[in-house]
Amino acid sequence: MLDFTSDRGSRSPCERLHFGVESCPIQETLMSESSPVTDGSIDAASDPWASEHTYATPMEVAWQFDYFISQEKLENLYKKAKVTQWNADEQLDWSIEIDPSKPLMDERISGLMSLPLIQKFSKSERDRFNAHFSAQLLSQFLHGEQGALMTAAAVTHAVPDYDAKLYSATQTMDEARHVEVYDRYIKKLALAYPISPWLKELIDATLSSGHYVKIMIGMNMVVEGLALSAFHNMRRQTTCPLLKSLTEYVLLDEARHVAFGNLYLQKCIGEMHEDDREDVAQFAFEAVRGMAEAQGGADGKGQRKVDPGFMKVLENCEIDPEDFIKAVMKEGRAGFNGKLPPGHIHSFKDLMMPALVRVGAVTDRTRALYAEANIPVWDDLSVLESMEDVESGNIVMPD
Repeated sequence: MLDFTSDRGSRSPCERLHFGVESCPIQETLMSESSPVTDGSIDAASDPWASEHTYATPMEVAWQFDYFISQEKLENLYKKAKVTQWNADEQLDWSIEIDPSKPLMDERISGLMSLPLIQKFSKSERDRFNAHFSAQLLSQFLHGEQGALMTAAAVTHAVPDYDAKLYSATQTMDEARHVEVYDRYIKKLALAYPISPWLKELIDATLSSGHYVKIMIGMNMVVEGLALSAFHNMRRQTTCPLLKSLTEYVLLDEARHVAFGNLYLQKCIGEMHEDDREDVAQFAFEAVRGMAEAQGGADGKGQRKVDPGFMKVLENCEIDPEDFIKAVMKEGRAGFNGKLPPGHIHSFKDLMMPALVRVGAVTDRTRALYAEANIPVWDDLSVLESMEDVESGNIVMPD
């Protein structure tokens, strides 16, 4: 479990980092071809994964009666959010049929599909794995978007600045739309998997952190920094026209969300007392370390945590988990993860870490913690800045 506790300073409980939330049990039997989702209905009483998970969090609420625009770039970002709203019923062609037995990702540019172990399979076996692996990944997008919906709503309550409230309200609407479209797509696919334990743990810790800066660090910078590159790479790899179009629209929104974190947090953290900056930096470190450990390190070459949902993917595809893990580790040691296709964006190196450094969420003290955890502190802003619009601060993703 991630350690999001901090005993630094004597601040009130709502200002301290904490976790203290038990994760939901992961469903033992997941939906597969043997139990497809045909109408989206699930019996919550008999399905622990479908059951809701409720817990209390500290809630900051800030009224602001000085309706003053504090950052011109933030105002421009809000205006852009207003004019780029989209309706999934009108902009997306939901009549497009999806065949779950057909690959959703082009295996020629999909890293995992290039594993020698997978390439030894017959075409039908590869297509089956492609479908289930894609469904598991898309399920994480869906669950992550629900988490983003809740965090954006919490930020709207808590931020003290008028223009930040306006923008975070537009983000809340964006996230609701993203939950809608991924839910609809996954129901058409008729394959679904539960949230990865460490993704839920990070989102729970973010929602429970008690301060809007920490919420924005956890979601707008860490989770959405990872998601932005994942969406970009999905758009490039998918063979499904509906998924490609859907992802393009989601990317437009997500780029603004990450830009919001980059713009607003630099101001907030810069105005903090040193002790509070260290508190935020500690939270950022714990969040990054948790995600890095789950993915086999920041470079992806180490041993990954076992995801119960992905283990079910292997079971549904009749792949021996032990053989698969050995193959991934072998290829990782041989540098497989470094063989990224042209145009691939590295989430840690290109987006997340440079942004955290720029806003002040990495201090000299936490640099030592990153080094101890073998997580490079990438601070080269060239890729991130090449994607930023000078006028609005918005991020424009490359094709």
